[in-house]
Amino acid sequence: MKLDLLAIAPHPDDVELTCGGTMIRMAQAGYKTGIVDLTRGEMGTRGSPETRLKEAAHAGKIMGVKVRRNLGLPDAHLAVTDEMKRTVAEVIREFEPHTVILPYWEGRHPDHYTAARLGYEACFVAGLKNYPISGDAYRPFKIIYAAAYADVRPTFAVDITDQYTKRRQAILAYASQFRPPRAARDRKSKVALPLDELEARMSDTARHYGRMIGVTYAEGFVVREAMRADDVVRMPVRSM
Repeated sequence: MKLDLLAIAPHPDDVELTCGGTMIRMAQAGYKTGIVDLTRGEMGTRGSPETRLKEAAHAGKIMGVKVRRNLGLPDAHLAVTDEMKRTVAEVIREFEPHTVILPYWEGRHPDHYTAARLGYEACFVAGLKNYPISGDAYRPFKIIYAAAYADVRPTFAVDITDQYTKRRQAILAYASQFRPPRAARDRKSKVALPLDELEARMSDTARHYGRMIGVTYAEGFVVREAMRADDVVRMPVRSM
């Protein structure tokens, strides 16, 4: 199946938290959307891999994606190796996405910034005719980076005000992560676990990006190249 938009993220729930509203909006607009989770999140403190796969499938249905696939790469051990690059590049050739969303290339979690480079290089080598993987050579037209986890000013933002409630439903589909039993929340740990406030924090981030473009909620993205504007009279965001 050819996709218009493919989001690639290291763990189940990362897409929902960083660009879930955009995925929903594009699906509602009639585009074919899909998600590739690189790992099963098996190193996470909460929820088994099997539980998280079920939650991811449910969240995907809420977002209206046409396909969701988990590549089963090792959580907390993502690396830009030839083997992992081939695994992701084969998916790019299979789905031929026009646009790919990747995590921002800097961040707190090593899997996130590694996924950004791994995804980018996989998109590139997928276009090499003689690269040793199955399928015809293909390279996406556009790569955009989700800015939500990063302390960076977005290049542009997508209004998700109308999609916010459904995005929150998709996030909270991960009950093992964001609605765990009290015993799981109260269990003492020597490592700070930000999950209990993460959903609220991402809502605050959506409000922040929304204020940037004069709407209630938005998701921010970064691109490396210049953005094109053909009409500088009817631009949508007020300057003052």
